Amino acid sequence: MQIKPQLLNACKNNESSAQFELYKLCYGFMMSICKRYKQDDDTAAEALNKAFLKVLNNINDYRSEVPFDAWVKRIMINTLIDDYRREKKGKETVIITAIEESKYYNQYVDFNEADKNFDANELRELLKKLPKMSQKVFNLFAIDGYSHKEIADLLTISEGTSKWHVAFARKKLKAMLLQQQQMIKKKVING
Repeated sequence: MQIKPQLLNACKNNESSAQFELYKLCYGFMMSICKRYKQDDDTAAEALNKAFLKVLNNINDYRSEVPFDAWVKRIMINTLIDDYRREKKGKETVIITAIEESKYYNQYVDFNEADKNFDANELRELLKKLPKMSQKVFNLFAIDGYSHKEIADLLTISEGTSKWHVAFARKKLKAMLLQQQQMIKKKVING
């Protein structure tokens, strides 16, 4: 996302037309982040608007040495984490059903074939099927690039718990991909 310095200067001067232009430029990028963490479009849009307000309120703190999209991404993710903390009433309980490893023994997912029949929206839907905490940790780690230490600090969990959630999410996603791949093969075979 390339933002012209003139537009940022106009935003710093509180010019509403420039702020709206910046909003339009940032919307797609910010919404793609929100959709990884929020279950529906309304709550995603609400989080995006909160974060964009923070962008505007802190625009004078932005330094051009940092890519603008990285700065916006950090604000967006911090806003999502703040929302999570506010929504959290006590510790989140995660009920986990053990995955029977033997059930999938000698089976694998052909990722080349899965790739042909799979898109980002389908992945997003699979991620939504994970337990909430595992989904958040997996998104922060695998998609947004946070370290386990950073995740532990952000979500007030231990690094070990963060690592466990990532491993658990990977295992669940692999099982869901395998199941989906098998359904695709059945459709192909049955015509």
